[in-house]
Amino acid sequence: MEIDIVVTWVDMNDPKWKEEFARYSQKTLNEKNGVSDARFRDYGFLKYWFRGIENFAPWVRKIHFVTCGQAPDWLDRDNPKLNVVDHKDFIPHQFLPTYNSVVIERYMHLIPDLAEHFVYFNDDFYIINKIEPERFFLNGLPRDIAVFQYNPSWSQWYKTLKNNIRLINKHFDKHEILKRDHDKWFSPVYGSKARMNHILKPYNRFITLRTPHNAQPYLKSTFYEVWNAEGEELTRTSANRFRASDDYTPELFRTWQICQGNFEPYNTYSDTKMFPLLIKSEKAIKAISDQSYSLICLNDNVNIRNYDQVMQRLSNAFDSILPEKSSFEL
Repeated sequence: MEIDIVVTWVDMNDPKWKEEFARYSQKTLNEKNGVSDARFRDYGFLKYWFRGIENFAPWVRKIHFVTCGQAPDWLDRDNPKLNVVDHKDFIPHQFLPTYNSVVIERYMHLIPDLAEHFVYFNDDFYIINKIEPERFFLNGLPRDIAVFQYNPSWSQWYKTLKNNIRLINKHFDKHEILKRDHDKWFSPVYGSKARMNHILKPYNRFITLRTPHNAQPYLKSTFYEVWNAEGEELTRTSANRFRASDDYTPELFRTWQICQGNFEPYNTYSDTKMFPLLIKSEKAIKAISDQSYSLICLNDNVNIRNYDQVMQRLSNAFDSILPEKSSFEL
C-alpha cells in the first residue's frame, strides 16, 4: 500500500501574495473570516516538518506540497519524493485565487499523481517521534474515531460542520449505519469519548462528530463519491474566496468515509496533542524536546506575548531532535 502526504502552505510575506490578498479582501485583517497574521504567517518551522517526515515516517511514498505558486528558497524541488503543486494544477481556474482553505481541500483528489491512500496535514502539524503507517491505515482503511459531539456554538466554523451533517443525513440512515458497523461505532478503544454514542443511539439523525485537529487519513475514492453525490453544492460554494457560513469543510469527506464503513477504529487523541501557543507555549517546547507525542499541532495566535522569543525557543526545541538537514533541503 502506497501512502502519500498532502500539505498546504502559504508564504504571506510574498509581495505578490500580499498585493493580491489586499485586492480581493479589501483589508489585511478580518478575524471573522479567519484572515489574520496568525492564520497565514510562517515562522520558519517548515524545514522541521520535512525533517520529521524523513526521520520518523520514511515509508511515505510522496509529499504533495500545495501552494499558490510559492516555495521556500531552500526546498529541493528535484527531490523524487516531492511534488510541488500549484493551486491552478488542480482547482478550477474560475475559483482562483482562493484564500479559503476548505475550497482548496475539497479538490485534493485532483492533485496529479496522488495515491489512493493519503494523509492530509496542515503545515502547523509536526511528526516529532517515530510513527508507523498503521497509525493512519489498517487493512487498507483509514483509522479514525467515530464519536458524536454536540456543538452548541453558533460560530462560523460550527455552522459549516452542521452544513456537512445536513448532507450526511440526506444520504445515510443513522440506524442502519450504527447497526451495520456497531463494533466500529462502539469500539472500546474510544474509551469515555464514546459516551455520546450511547446517549444518542436512539436519536434518528446524525449530529456532528468529534473533529480532532489532526493529520487526517483519506481514501481518494471517497472524494469522488462525495463529488458525484453533491457536486452541485460543492461547486456552488467553491466561489467563496474567503470563509463563509455556507461552506462545506473536509469533515464532510471524513464523515462520509466513516458512514460508508471505510475506517478502522482508533483513538486519534492517544498520540496527538494540540498546543495553543497563546497559553501553552512552555508545554509545547517541553513536548517537542521530550518527544512526548507522535504528532503535535502548534496553534498560532496574534496575541502571543514575546512572540520572537517563543518562536526561537520552539525552533531550538525542534533543532534538538531534528538537527540534520533532510534531503528536501538544498
